[in-house]
Amino acid sequence: MVVCGDDGLAHRLAAELRGVYREQVTLVVPPTGGRVHQPVVGRARAASAALRDIVTAAVSRGGNGDHGDPDRELEATEPTEDVLAEAGVDRASALALVYDDDETNIRAALTARRLNPGLRLVLRLYNRRLGQHIEELLDQSAALATGGGRATGPDGGEGSTTVLSDAATAAPALAATALVGTSKVVETDGLLLRAVERDPPRPGQVTPPGLGTLALLSATSNDPAGADGSEDSGEQGPQLLPDAAAVEAATGRGTVTLEQVSYSGPPLPAARAGVPPFGELFSRRLRWSLAGLAACVVALAVALMVVTGEHPLHATYVTLLDLFAINEPALDQDRGPQILQLLSGFVGLLLLPVLLAAVLEALGTFRTASTLRKPPRGLGGHVVLLGLGKIGTRVLTQLREMDIPVVCVEADPEARGMATARRLRVPVVLGDVTQEGVLEAAKIHRAHSLLALTSVDTTNLEAVLYARSVRSRLRVVLRLYDDDFATAVYRTLRAAHPDALTRSRSVTHLAAPSFAGAMMGRQILGAIPVERRVLLFAAIEVAGHPQLEGRTVGEAFRAGAWRVLALEVSDGEQGEGTDRGAVSGAGGEGAGSGESRLLWDLPDTYVLRGRDRVVLAATRRGLAELLGRRTRQAANGR
Repeated sequence: MVVCGDDGLAHRLAAELRGVYREQVTLVVPPTGGRVHQPVVGRARAASAALRDIVTAAVSRGGNGDHGDPDRELEATEPTEDVLAEAGVDRASALALVYDDDETNIRAALTARRLNPGLRLVLRLYNRRLGQHIEELLDQSAALATGGGRATGPDGGEGSTTVLSDAATAAPALAATALVGTSKVVETDGLLLRAVERDPPRPGQVTPPGLGTLALLSATSNDPAGADGSEDSGEQGPQLLPDAAAVEAATGRGTVTLEQVSYSGPPLPAARAGVPPFGELFSRRLRWSLAGLAACVVALAVALMVVTGEHPLHATYVTLLDLFAINEPALDQDRGPQILQLLSGFVGLLLLPVLLAAVLEALGTFRTASTLRKPPRGLGGHVVLLGLGKIGTRVLTQLREMDIPVVCVEADPEARGMATARRLRVPVVLGDVTQEGVLEAAKIHRAHSLLALTSVDTTNLEAVLYARSVRSRLRVVLRLYDDDFATAVYRTLRAAHPDALTRSRSVTHLAAPSFAGAMMGRQILGAIPVERRVLLFAAIEVAGHPQLEGRTVGEAFRAGAWRVLALEVSDGEQGEGTDRGAVSGAGGEGAGSGESRLLWDLPDTYVLRGRDRVVLAATRRGLAELLGRRTRQAANGR
């Protein structure tokens, strides 16, 4: 397998394929001398530098991940045709193009498809709509290259194209980490899985039932194994996919439970930029003024109707004429109509400045609708989001879909996410987060949590250090590229602030399993973090997997490795031995014969057949064992 990239995701993906799946990997990266390290500047220079020294020492002592070195490493500035040929793309079974630039990945994919029509391609693209078109184009190109047939690679797999986004993969986990309850959401192709962290039940408390326990959290808040919830945590660390006996014996431990499964249709269109809601056109004071004037008009019309005995509509019409001073003076009438006419004229004088203020406010609202909003007065309990790049924009969208108040901080007025912030009408503070007063303008002292998602690790670290100096118990989440660096930062911050909640997340750690699964030719629905481990959801065919085929659901379950969650069936198919009353359906784009849906809560006695397609939860190593080509080839040889 060949991996080409220019950042931490390429190295992490190569390590995942080599260390977990035991594949032969060729890594193509830019020359080492071309990488520039940005220095730490600003008000927390000394603290950041000191913490960075501690972190560097911790990283040098060894991390907690799988460090599978690639079998071969090439250095090249760009993935040209000569570079791809030297990497052996014509003989490879899969190629991952994970450069940060979409155009570079597309150009290299077109070249690789020409060199090897049967190659399995995995592309990293931020533009999802463009990615769908690229998938169709490259698959059609592979079909034409083989005369309309299906191209096959050296491993017998079909040449296919999968487009993924590391931003879209990591955004749900980052957004969920910043919220109370840490609800972890996996959403793909209309399928919504929600996993919820639950605290240990109190004495006499009844835990609400779920669709299954996915994990047991660490036994203590301070991991006695010293690895902070990683795969090397030991028995006291988190346990993924425990069996019933382990769940029953795990008293005093929190759990991660699969709580909700539903079909999620297309998202509702967001409000158009530049057309604010009617309630935002006028200020609250002006709305009360208009309401008072309307009440005065009604009162005058009622009084005129009582005095003159006229019809209510005619009395209202005369009152409005008097209000706008276009009625004849009531010279020859009684005192009552004369007094009412004077009062109407006085109310009309009050109406003029109010109408002028309404016009000016409406014009100002429309003018500022396309500009950035400022944090409103009295705002509190919100999420401060630093950085509106690829990751920050995805996380911002996730938070607003959950109706979480957000204030963004961005130094670049032309950043990628500025248009999204304007469309969603999210307050944005323009400025360098390392400068004095920027975080204060985002009202960090009243915020619920801080999400530091800029592209510079040291900037995220410095912002968190300063935010903690302002509010020591603030919930903080850091985006860091290197997982070992993220682990070391987490340990140090947790030791310095034991009463505050700190989470450090590596985007590459969250995204690499999905990219690796796609290179193995399997659809990874999503991934959720469980402390510092990752749990994957995958959709696979039962055929060709002796661990599943011919076994019951109970027999196929392997604690700590994988667990079958759902079965995909067509509308006309009858599930043999399934309890139809206890099953909830999801998936499929509509009702109709021949369409498929998912059956959940399968009984342990259901026998998995070769034609079945299942959704399962698996650990990284469990999925590697289940999907590994070398394991299946050895089993077939025997």
